Amino acid sequence: MEERSETLKGTLSKIRFESDDGNFAIGELEIRDRDRPVTLVGNLLSTQPGETVEVEGSWEIDSTYGRQFEVDAIRSKPPTTREGIERYLASGLVDGIGDVLAERIVDHFGEETLEILDADPDRIREVDGIGDVRGDRIAEAWNEQRAIRSLMVFLQSHGVSSNRAVKIWKQYGDRARRILKRNPYRLAEDIHGIGFKTADEIARELGIEADAPERLRAGLLYELEEADSEGHMYLPLPELKTQAADRLEAPEAILDGPLETLRSDDLIVVEPGDGEEEPPAVYRHPAHRAEREAARHLAALTQHGGRLDGRATDSALEEAIARAESEIGIELADDQRRAVAAAGREDVVVITGGPGTGKTTIVRAICQVGDRLGVRIALSAPTGRAAKRLGESTGRNAQTIHRLLEYSVEEGGFQRDADNPLDVDALVVDEASMLDTYLFRAVVRALPPRASLILVGDIDQLPSVGPGDVLAELIDSGVARVVELTEIFRQHETSGIVQNAHRIHRGELPASTESTDGDLSDFYTIAADDPVEAQSLIVDAVTDRIPSAFGFDPVRDIQILSPMHRGDVGCRELNQRLQAQFHTDAPELERGDRLWRVGDRVMQTRNNYDLDVFNGDIGTIREIDDFNDTLVVRFDDRDVEYPFSALNELALAYAITVHKSQGSEYPAVVIPVVKQHYIMLQRNLLYTAVTRARELVMLIGSRDAVWIAVDNDTAQTRYTRLARRLRQMQSR
Repeated sequence: MEERSETLKGTLSKIRFESDDGNFAIGELEIRDRDRPVTLVGNLLSTQPGETVEVEGSWEIDSTYGRQFEVDAIRSKPPTTREGIERYLASGLVDGIGDVLAERIVDHFGEETLEILDADPDRIREVDGIGDVRGDRIAEAWNEQRAIRSLMVFLQSHGVSSNRAVKIWKQYGDRARRILKRNPYRLAEDIHGIGFKTADEIARELGIEADAPERLRAGLLYELEEADSEGHMYLPLPELKTQAADRLEAPEAILDGPLETLRSDDLIVVEPGDGEEEPPAVYRHPAHRAEREAARHLAALTQHGGRLDGRATDSALEEAIARAESEIGIELADDQRRAVAAAGREDVVVITGGPGTGKTTIVRAICQVGDRLGVRIALSAPTGRAAKRLGESTGRNAQTIHRLLEYSVEEGGFQRDADNPLDVDALVVDEASMLDTYLFRAVVRALPPRASLILVGDIDQLPSVGPGDVLAELIDSGVARVVELTEIFRQHETSGIVQNAHRIHRGELPASTESTDGDLSDFYTIAADDPVEAQSLIVDAVTDRIPSAFGFDPVRDIQILSPMHRGDVGCRELNQRLQAQFHTDAPELERGDRLWRVGDRVMQTRNNYDLDVFNGDIGTIREIDDFNDTLVVRFDDRDVEYPFSALNELALAYAITVHKSQGSEYPAVVIPVVKQHYIMLQRNLLYTAVTRARELVMLIGSRDAVWIAVDNDTAQTRYTRLARRLRQMQSR
């Protein structure tokens, strides 16, 4: 695609296709002195054939349809000739007006038809053959269409793009102009995909002053939302004011008033600090409520004195553990035995350990002990893949937390809570490092008062993508019984993956390993100081070297885990390079700058409860149905049908970020590590990437970059007070 932007003027002569949501259309533009119409693709903002339009955008070459013009913005003027007005009215602008009626309307009102109907649409009844019922319907539809078009003109005149204008109309309808003039910063609060920066640009266009109270309040809330996306539950008051003042280009002193307004409106909560060392903490109200409720419900679980208290003696528990060993066919190590016994005796247990330390064996043993003692145990994990793996390893039913707690879009949230608790005696949550404070709150709120909670995870992995640091805070609080597993079991001692994961954890460089029989290894490091060279090696490894040597399917079995989206070995570039290598003859679909092919590996990027797919789920495109405007993705053992309007929820997944890989395992993992990703090179990130692999790791990049990652053990501290709240509740 040529990057240079152009402006074209002409008459929109035809709409060949329009998606159900109106966000994508294909039209034809007739331009004077051109023999053939220009094909327009993009959001045409409900413009109709017959209108004179001015479009901004750039030319692209489509492999199937040839040269076409991709629209970035479009502005229209109603037609002025009789022929143009007739075509405009008959284009589907108003339901019920076809070619014959359009001609009669223009015969009656002439070239002033559009002005007359805009001024008084009820005059449509003057046209022969239009009675009261039909006239009312046409007049109502005309008024709605006029409001939409008026808003679009208003928004575009203030620099708002076509896609954003559509989102604003869908959110506010005919109230949009009034809301925007009063407080354009509501856009950032109400509309997904429109943040403070965009709202601020619109506000400037509308003449909102830089020191307007609504702007200062929106800027403060934006900083707290940004903190949320970086994992914080709150920001210290001085830090919040400094960051907001810098972004708003305003003195800190004028922020006190807006802060007080936000507090009095219950949008924020300001908790006192403990002197200079701990300043006041500023929470968004939902974050404060989530953290307090999580602490309160967890504290309540710790008050009953042990799930098995009064139901089983120590000897009965030890006998049940011995029977579990016999049934599973293993002998538990000392650490493992302590973990299983703790799960039987304690209210809240954290079992943490690295790869090869037997966490899965412990969960199997806990389930067997529960069966022996008549304890009802539920198994769960934060993601679908983690839950599936947990179920396979234990031979029992395991569910995602959302499914276990019966999340419902229609009912507005989790249906299992304090008023409708789970019917269980104990809950095991695997991959607990992925729990953010909001999800953890939902878990503990849904447990009955005398149930036990057993969290299993690796504290050295990356913390949750969402805000909070639940596993670390629970360990720090002292309210949970913590069992740390340190022994690597014999079957894992020769694994290069396990060995190198523990090397990284100790701050040592990973190394290629030799297999015991001199054949293929399971861990390779390949040097590439230049990111472009690394990119080439990665593509070759995925498409040729690994499949040839190990027999792995390049799409299904090999996962690239990159620290970042950007850069030569970032996810975006690698996904484009790899997509160009696979399924080039398969049916494909292009939407804007995105291309989908049957056979592509894709990932769901947000929770969609209607489709029952969740953020991080990975599948393969099985079918593209142009007739029904749907795309079918295979996730594990089921097909999910996406309308074209929901394709923005999917992303190519030949390469994904390390953060997105949490809770998943893959047969083979390729990890680029280059200085270009300096800002993300951390020990826990590299450790997490390596521990996602079951059979093979190939680390490609600069030795210096690997050393930077291994040496950087200063993970960002997250602002959270969960541990502090738990300690305070425990001391009461």
